[in-house]
Amino acid sequence: MKLTWFGGTTMRIHIGGAMLVVDADGAPERIDHTELLSGADRAFRLDDDLVQVEPGQFQPRRPAALIEAGDEPQEVLVYRLAAGAVLVEAAGEPPLIIATGEMPRIGRWGRDAVVVVAGGRLEATAASVVEQVGPRLLAVAGSDGAVEAVITALRDRLDGTGLMALEPALALEV
Repeated sequence: MKLTWFGGTTMRIHIGGAMLVVDADGAPERIDHTELLSGADRAFRLDDDLVQVEPGQFQPRRPAALIEAGDEPQEVLVYRLAAGAVLVEAAGEPPLIIATGEMPRIGRWGRDAVVVVAGGRLEATAASVVEQVGPRLLAVAGSDGAVEAVITALRDRLDGTGLMALEPALALEV
């Protein structure tokens, strides 16, 4: 999985053999919209009407056995977890959650998740993610000051969760 954040909630995600673009219309002016979408298999907005999944009942798909697998990768799926949370699921990859608001309590699968926190209320959203999910990695997409506030607020509460700051237009490979 590779994540590239461009600003706000705009990002490009390489996952499960597919490239997804999130909130392309909200990209900063310095980003060429055509280039951002070039090669994308799917583009979506965080406020799109997505299929809702029950966070406590969801189970990530397992990769197909080699004997069953064809040449084509399994489809990458995008779901709504809550009003402020979207789940990107690709077989064989850790679940990816993009959070812009309060997180619901989710099942054990959340321990393997990568969560990107973006949008306006980074500190509150990140605290909710750590409390409700306890993911393996929390990536914060925001200004230097906002990221520093998240680090200060959470440094003693991470309990094994990795914490990364996303830099605009620099990819993070997970």
